Amino acid sequence: MSGRDVFEYALLRVVPRVERGELINAGVVVYCRARSFVAARTHVDEARLIALDPAVDLAGVRAALRAVEQVCAGGEAAGQAARDDAGRRFRWLVAPRSTVVQPGPVHTGLTADPRAELERLVETLVR
Repeated sequence: MSGRDVFEYALLRVVPRVERGELINAGVVVYCRARSFVAARTHVDEARLIALDPAVDLAGVRAALRAVEQVCAGGEAAGQAARDDAGRRFRWLVAPRSTVVQPGPVHTGLTADPRAELERLVETLVR
């Protein structure tokens, strides 16, 4: 292998009205076991989100996405997840849930630089 490692990623989607199933992509979580790497980047297109639901709780959406980034980063801001390794934090974040911020399916790929891959995915799939 030429320095490339398997990585996994999932989109973070905002579903303002779960019963309608409409969503926008608002972030990406990337995990690379070989490098003990887990990180998330988020970006909310607030105008698109308000178009789906004018009553959406923007502050709540921002807080939920910020929490995902904090869990990935570890440390005190991650709360109880701070004690978990990168893989456990990723698996917890991508577990299916029926909330306003939901993870999409997990996809895989190969990368030499998981951080650069995260930025590429955010630009391609979210912004």
